[in-house]
Amino acid sequence: MASQLSTQPPSAPDYILSYPSPFVLLITINRVKAMNSIPYAAHWDAAAVLDWFDDEPTLRVAVVTGAGTKAFCAGQDLIEQGEIRKKPQPRQMMQHPSSGFMGVSRRVGKKPILAAVNGFALGGGFEIVLGCDMVVASPTAKFGLPEALRGLYAGAGGLSRLVRIVGLPIASEIAMAGRTLSADEAVKFNVVNRISATPESVVDEAVKLASTIAGLSPDAIIVTRHGLREALETGSVERASQITQNTYGRKLVQGDNIGIGLEAFAKKTQPKWVPSKL
Repeated sequence: MASQLSTQPPSAPDYILSYPSPFVLLITINRVKAMNSIPYAAHWDAAAVLDWFDDEPTLRVAVVTGAGTKAFCAGQDLIEQGEIRKKPQPRQMMQHPSSGFMGVSRRVGKKPILAAVNGFALGGGFEIVLGCDMVVASPTAKFGLPEALRGLYAGAGGLSRLVRIVGLPIASEIAMAGRTLSADEAVKFNVVNRISATPESVVDEAVKLASTIAGLSPDAIIVTRHGLREALETGSVERASQITQNTYGRKLVQGDNIGIGLEAFAKKTQPKWVPSKL
């Protein structure tokens, strides 16, 4: 699959990029010894990869996971953060991209991202999950925002999104009382879509779900995702619908894939989608 890319991804030393299925990008956080915690430079690297992913015509869906079996992502690299604070101008070195933690937690983007949560998703790691469009969790997955326990707060968009997803009482207990959610609780509170059959199968199951999405019209998925995300971010339901219609309605109708889909339906054949131009 990598040989079929029309462009090459930017350098991202802390991540492994692979292509497990047609049109699917798998991003693996590769910092096992640090429980896949992320240093500041790696946030910018990941944001650049996701910008590339949105523009790369051979890719339609991304999956994010962590290397190893213990942690999806334990959040910010606090060892590095402590060292930076000792330097003369620490704030200039402690910045995330505008798209947030790992370029996901506050991302707008075009194409969907799924999380395959293979272990602990804590702090910024949980904020990554909350920024994804769908989530498959290992039976061993744990979710939490322990920042307040360390004198910090979850500042990468996680608090706002958590309230929208689970409601104020549960979000408050997670963020202020240090409550962690098990995989079963995460399903109960609509944080994740499903739990994988085994810890070992979580990535394969997430890739399978991604492949289902990648098999649909890339235009339709981009517009549908926009409509869903706009509804989450916008106070007015009708205003959210208007924004999506004004942003993408005409482009979708004028694109190639709508005709391909309608013709395939009429002929009872499988559509052969072309890369999105949206």
